[in-house]
Amino acid sequence: MPVRSARPTPTAALGDGDPAGVAVGRSKAAAGTDGGRASNGSRPKEDGGSASDDLHHIVSSIGPKLRELRLQQRLSMQQLADRADVSAAAIHKIERSGMVPTITTLLKLAGALDRPVSYFVEEDAEESGPVVFTPATDRGSVYTSHKGIDLSGISGPYGRFFVAGAIATVDAGADSGPNPMEHPGEELVFVLDGSLEFTVEEQPFRLQKGDAIHFRTDRRHQWRNPGTKDAKAVWMALRPG
Repeated sequence: MPVRSARPTPTAALGDGDPAGVAVGRSKAAAGTDGGRASNGSRPKEDGGSASDDLHHIVSSIGPKLRELRLQQRLSMQQLADRADVSAAAIHKIERSGMVPTITTLLKLAGALDRPVSYFVEEDAEESGPVVFTPATDRGSVYTSHKGIDLSGISGPYGRFFVAGAIATVDAGADSGPNPMEHPGEELVFVLDGSLEFTVEEQPFRLQKGDAIHFRTDRRHQWRNPGTKDAKAVWMALRPG
């Protein structure tokens, strides 16, 4: 399933050989302004305070993101402190937004948690919690290197969630390419319309509307649309931890 190939970018695709990528339910463009309104439905500021407000949101979101990621990786403050060479007291203050970390401290914490620094400063502050709601009209486009497939993200951002998902529209005749893919993780595909064919370990599976397939992606696999019309499916991927 097309998936993002690198962690630093906020968008991703399912099926490119790295399931760790379907990251964001909404792209930056989707979260932007529309008809003169900001993404939260309020009018954009005209008093020059917008940049200052944006900076405040970024800074205030670092602590909650750090805490969510630490808990997700099941680390105590002391364990993270030992791993990052940052005091547990400093981590405590950062998580509660009582202290703004220096770039050196942020680099250490990001490295210890296996995330780019951009993870802490690029996402919107309101998207740092344990829940992401994606309205049907607000699905972001998910990048994929495969041709003939369009992905609309329905999952939360990479880093806080283990499952990535998208609504996939696969053109008639489109496929994943001549070479089978292998990468860590799992994929689950439920066909909403049309037909898809998957080959896993050289065994073919023909899926029609209402059919599903769930497989480990560390096994050689390929997909294609053998039909004469576009196929639509819910496509899920388990991101490796």
